[in-house]
Amino acid sequence: MRSEKNGGKQMQLTRYTDYSLRVLVYLSINQGKSATISEIADFYKISRNHLVKVVHNLSLKKYINSSRGKGGGLRLAHTPNEIIVGAVVRDTEPNFNVAECFTEVHDNCSIETICQLKNILHIATENFLSTLDGYTVADIIADSANEESIIDLHPSIKRLLEENTEKSTG
Repeated sequence: MRSEKNGGKQMQLTRYTDYSLRVLVYLSINQGKSATISEIADFYKISRNHLVKVVHNLSLKKYINSSRGKGGGLRLAHTPNEIIVGAVVRDTEPNFNVAECFTEVHDNCSIETICQLKNILHIATENFLSTLDGYTVADIIADSANEESIIDLHPSIKRLLEENTEKSTG
């Protein structure tokens, strides 16, 4: 996400968080049907092995339900509008240490007693997370402009949306 305000710079989340959000988006679009890890990995062209870890954590954190056997698979544990993006990011990011002085082992800063950078960055991080708290997984896919770009990104999303629309109207 590029912004002219910040000169095109962006805050970067880990791949783990990115994949977690992708799983939730996929399951939201595919709501009402079970999905498999392999299906999601193939869809996004990402490592199945890495996705296994992501799905396991999402299940432990109660974002998704996972069941084995015939008729099993992955489903959202809540509706997309109940899953807060900020909460997912907090649950999947290992830390928010945006500077060395955020680490617990940091003890070599000679200006720590007068420097306010740590406090400023802490406020910025809290504002970032607070902004994400204002959005749900449903918001990621709900906006028609976003929906169109998602459909353009991958044709099978259009098929999933059409199937879900047919189910709800028929």
